[in-house]
Amino acid sequence: MSGAIASTGVFQADNRQATFLRIINISLTIILFIKIGGFFTWSENIAITRVVKIISRLTMSGAIIIIHRMIVNRGAVASFRWQHSLSPIFYLLYLLLGMASFMWSSKPSYSGLQWFMDIESLFFAYYFVQCFLMLGAYFPSSGIRLSNVMGNSIMLMISIFIVGMFAAPDQFYRLMHGGEQARLGGYFMNPNEMGMLCVVGISSLLFDLYQPGKKTFTIIKILLIGYALIMTGSRSSTVGVLLVAFFHIRQSSHTQLKLWMYAGAFMAIPLAIDKIMIKEGGLEEVLSMTGRLPFWKALITEGLPQRPWLGFGFMRIAYKDFFQSVHTYAGQMTHNTFIQVLMNLGFVGLGIVLFQMIFTFRGFLQDPKQEKRLVVIGVLIPIIINSLTEFGIFGETNYGILFYQILIIYISRDIQTKLTPAEKWWIRKRRPDLNLS
Repeated sequence: MSGAIASTGVFQADNRQATFLRIINISLTIILFIKIGGFFTWSENIAITRVVKIISRLTMSGAIIIIHRMIVNRGAVASFRWQHSLSPIFYLLYLLLGMASFMWSSKPSYSGLQWFMDIESLFFAYYFVQCFLMLGAYFPSSGIRLSNVMGNSIMLMISIFIVGMFAAPDQFYRLMHGGEQARLGGYFMNPNEMGMLCVVGISSLLFDLYQPGKKTFTIIKILLIGYALIMTGSRSSTVGVLLVAFFHIRQSSHTQLKLWMYAGAFMAIPLAIDKIMIKEGGLEEVLSMTGRLPFWKALITEGLPQRPWLGFGFMRIAYKDFFQSVHTYAGQMTHNTFIQVLMNLGFVGLGIVLFQMIFTFRGFLQDPKQEKRLVVIGVLIPIIINSLTEFGIFGETNYGILFYQILIIYISRDIQTKLTPAEKWWIRKRRPDLNLS
């Protein structure tokens, strides 16, 4: 009888833990979903948009701390160590230079706002990644993975736009080229940024295909996001999704899966060519990067010489709100994250950023965990491509910055394997099932 009672007690404990982990998985997905939503423009009223962004972002930063504490209280130890630390060090140097630039910024209030938003998202990324590190170390059977949570969060966001395409096309489509072309995104989000989000979602969900079990639902999610990507009409994101597909094909050891991926990728090439070349403006527009090349040339030859070493201040590219030249259009941002850094923090800032990226790449290449390396490069591909033509990872606040910050923390933080006696006592008290020899 006592054995039956003990068996029932173990079953109930296991059941409670499974329920707890399901709640954590769902909570992490919803938190990231709302966090991403905080970068969208959900109202044409500027005041409402600002309130929604501030509340959603700050609330989710508070929520991730609560989830972090819940995992600790369940038997994990928040004991971490830094590895590949030069990547976060140089990122902090970049932010410190940005803060110092308030003193010479052409508009300190704007520089300060952008800087504080970057700091807030870095704070979120720090705790968000640590949740996954603890889950992997202390709840290895949970199956809660960073790539899966990112993919499902993005799928939830994209589903809103897929429904909106049919329910409210006037709001969810953005008319281009005099109304001849409609691109998914509307006034809610720049279509190219929307396309980048789609590629990150596809790349993240592709890792689910390597997991055991039925893959039909995963394939459906990937196809739906792929459909949304097509509707954005983003050239850079189309290139990005093809590179992501071939990356997954090359590293996969599953022959049948590789054949299916090759077939899907080659079937998508004609559509990609149509989206890249045979589009409004044709090849000539592509070669000029949709008019960006003349703009970049004017920025470097006319704007940069005015403040070459320290720039115009964090996220400022001119003395006024817009850079203007007689040779090109006026713009508030550079449409290239590296030129953006060059203009707002000068050659000093660009040097820091280039070293930061070198150490980030070196960090994930040297990481012994294959899954971590694959996830990092799978997300890096679309956000780096996006950085060449849009806001990018060092531009004005966007979810590309958030993804990059998550990757920096992901490769730079790890669980501390050498625990103190007090930490071991803490674990044994709450998790007697773990072997701490």
